[in-house]
Amino acid sequence: MNDEVMRMMKKFRNILAVIAGLVIGSLVNMALIMISGKIIPLPEGIDNQTAEGLAAGIHLFEPKHFIFPFLAHALGTFVGAFLATKLSNPKSIIGSMIIGVLFLAGGISMVLQLPESPLWFNCVDLIFAYVPMVYIGYVLGRSK
Repeated sequence: MNDEVMRMMKKFRNILAVIAGLVIGSLVNMALIMISGKIIPLPEGIDNQTAEGLAAGIHLFEPKHFIFPFLAHALGTFVGAFLATKLSNPKSIIGSMIIGVLFLAGGISMVLQLPESPLWFNCVDLIFAYVPMVYIGYVLGRSK
């Protein structure tokens, strides 16, 4: 095969790796959010199926109720970055960074949708659940 075809195949593989990382990372995120209420029950009367229902009752949340959202964001990002690195060119952090930027955008979106959420949680979540997890996922993903 000529060099042009090889470059195109590598690019295609890298794009598929990022898509796989986004899908699997999102599934990890959703799974953790879905089981969170079974492990740490929500306060009575909270409807967490909609952003409006969550916003209406978020003042009843205790710190323990924020553990699983943080874990979902951090582990979803980590798994996505790890997978993108494993499936693509492990010398390049670009695929993992794309995962991180998109997950961080989702985190910022949630902060904007839920302005009632505590500032401490927003800070911890946005600072520690995305960029550090991308880096850790990348480092572990490229090791043999």
